[in-house]
Amino acid sequence: MPIYVYKGLDKTGKEVRSNITSENLQMAKAKIKNLGIMLSDISEKKSTDSVNKNAGLNITFGKAVSVTDLALMTRQLATLVKARIQIVEALSALIDQISNDALRIVLSEVKQKVNQGSSLAKSMSDYPKIFDNIYVNMVEAGEASGTLDIILLRLADFTESQVKLKNKVKSAVTYPVVMLSFAVVMINIIFIFVIPKITKIFVSMKKELPLQTKICIWISDFLKNYWWLLLMGGISGVFFFKKYIQTKGGERKWHTVLLKLPILGEIVMMINVSRFCSTLATLLNSGVPILLSMRIVKNLISNVLMQDAIDRAKDAVSEGASMTGPLAASGYFPPLVTHMIKLGEKSGEVENMLGIVAQNYQEQVETKLGGLTSVLEPIMMVGMGLMVGFIVFSVIVPIMNLQSIK
Repeated sequence: MPIYVYKGLDKTGKEVRSNITSENLQMAKAKIKNLGIMLSDISEKKSTDSVNKNAGLNITFGKAVSVTDLALMTRQLATLVKARIQIVEALSALIDQISNDALRIVLSEVKQKVNQGSSLAKSMSDYPKIFDNIYVNMVEAGEASGTLDIILLRLADFTESQVKLKNKVKSAVTYPVVMLSFAVVMINIIFIFVIPKITKIFVSMKKELPLQTKICIWISDFLKNYWWLLLMGGISGVFFFKKYIQTKGGERKWHTVLLKLPILGEIVMMINVSRFCSTLATLLNSGVPILLSMRIVKNLISNVLMQDAIDRAKDAVSEGASMTGPLAASGYFPPLVTHMIKLGEKSGEVENMLGIVAQNYQEQVETKLGGLTSVLEPIMMVGMGLMVGFIVFSVIVPIMNLQSIK
């Protein structure tokens, strides 16, 4: 059902700006008139997330749709479809319930396309910023197999699990980042504002200063006079680093280093393995062909080295071989993963085995993230303590020498 944005005056003469859903423009005007509003302007609200098929571009404007909103909408749609309600009617009911304005507009346009004879998956594929490849392919598989309600419930579960994982990663790194930022700010304040005042006392002593004190004064002078150089250097460094890792060779080298980092490399590997297993299991359970499923999963993996391994595994499957050989040979998929997949291939229960592995690795990721936080806290405290100790020692030693002279 189209959404119309209107402007007018109510009975008290106050300006009113709102929107309304209606079958067409004339019915929308009639509804607004029944509300006692003198209409001055009305227009149909259009989504800008659809694909510009002529130009081959995908341009998005306006309010974004969060993954949480998408998961809630998917679960509601699954409930309506399970109750044997027609897709068009189910979409109409959703449009009236959803609070996210951008999602309402998109669903309104999807409903219009379905009403004109397009499939639900085809209609959703015109909005890739909201409905990605996984979503569209699973909906298409549900429509083809007549199990759309089950597929939508799996989609909602899958989307919610991805949100939970992202939130756990964010919560794990938030505290260390906040603490590090606070420490950097405080140390800069000490070097820029406190040390210069104490330096005047040291200069008046006209004595040879200890090495650590000279270093402290030099750092203070540099931060005070050349802070802009550090800022420009930092911005330039980030800019050129991003440019470098956007190249094929740079991206591959960076991802190689990332996987070799202590603790962090293992977490990156586990997150990608968990994503690979859970997504592939969901797609296969939804009736998506295995080669298409592996191609979709490959695009969800963030590490190019692991992407290459999945690509080689897909080629092996297309030739009638097992996917476990290339995965194991890469060294990025642990023996537990390849062993469970191999058992699943022999027993015909690959989906169940992948689900078990995904659950296991999700739990391991949570444990590792908790351990990362507990490891970073003492390291940061020791680092801050050493820095503060260096500053205090640099200041105290010359003052003690001054007292001994007196």
